[in-house]
Amino acid sequence: MLLSILYIIGITAEAMTGALSAGRRKMDWFGVMLVASATAIGGGTVRDILLGHYPLGWVENPHFLAITCIAGIITTGLARWIIKLKGLFIRLDALGLIVFSIIGTKVAMGMGLHALICIVSALVTGVFGGLLRDLICRQTPLVLHEELYASVAIIASGLYLTLLEFGVHDVTATISTLVIGYLIRMAAVRFKWRLPSFHLEGEGSVH
Repeated sequence: MLLSILYIIGITAEAMTGALSAGRRKMDWFGVMLVASATAIGGGTVRDILLGHYPLGWVENPHFLAITCIAGIITTGLARWIIKLKGLFIRLDALGLIVFSIIGTKVAMGMGLHALICIVSALVTGVFGGLLRDLICRQTPLVLHEELYASVAIIASGLYLTLLEFGVHDVTATISTLVIGYLIRMAAVRFKWRLPSFHLEGEGSVH
């Protein structure tokens, strides 16, 4: 129940950020809904296709698709106000990332897949929505060069699996992962934590 509520909050927030990206590219309402939906539920869709997990989440629950489309359209009228709430959306995005990561892990676990695949499933669920948004909007994917993001999805999934392995109750493991994962992501934003980057100039150099 907790994950379901947080998931709806997460996809709503992600849909709004996707709509803002579409607005910066001056897209029409169809484009806004497309980018909003791709951002919010694209990760889960890619995960389900890769794992052969059918029906797709939004096919089984069409109201998820409706929520993302409506959130996208609402954003077109409230964009100026929403932009001022950047701090709130960063926090909701951080929470959504952890929720998506846990759900991705659970889906793979439910299919009886190896722990490594469960972590990959979490990564795809948490990150690919943002990747799709940036690719559609023709901009460099933020998750590949900003503060720790994909890494946080991996850490969250690994933590969740570890807690379960040690016999921690699922609810406790879920809440613990939500709190710790959220704090790590927010710390990464606050202190600008990044993985080492690769800069190729001339003969190339690594920084």
